Amino acid sequence: MADLTITAANVVAGASAQTKTGTAGATIAAGDIVYLDSTTTGKWQLADSDSASAEARGQTSNIGIALNSAALNQPIVVQTSGPVTLGAVLTAGQALYLSDTPGKLCPVADITGGDYYTLIGLAASTSVLNIDVQYSGVASP
Repeated sequence: MADLTITAANVVAGASAQTKTGTAGATIAAGDIVYLDSTTTGKWQLADSDSASAEARGQTSNIGIALNSAALNQPIVVQTSGPVTLGAVLTAGQALYLSDTPGKLCPVADITGGDYYTLIGLAASTSVLNIDVQYSGVASP
């Protein structure tokens, strides 16, 4: 499989969504996986499973899915938990992980050597992902 294809215009937070706001530290599309870079910029950056930074791999409580698109230094809203409609075709029950492509989601089969396992959430239906980020601290062999 490949990274999940998300339609940015169709990303919508669910009723019980937990969100945080801030400033984009890069060009971000709605549906991208982002983390708050608390050590250098204080801005939301694209998360990446094979980054040298543990924070960028998901070892933080400040990781989630961008609900709006934003250019560098523009405001951004990030959903950190709860249901989100992704504008993508999901398989109900499937676990989705942080990809080694910055900001993207992938199935576990696409985690390759050196990538860290960071569960972003489980698909509740063919269109809704329940965000529940879990960082394993374990790299793929």
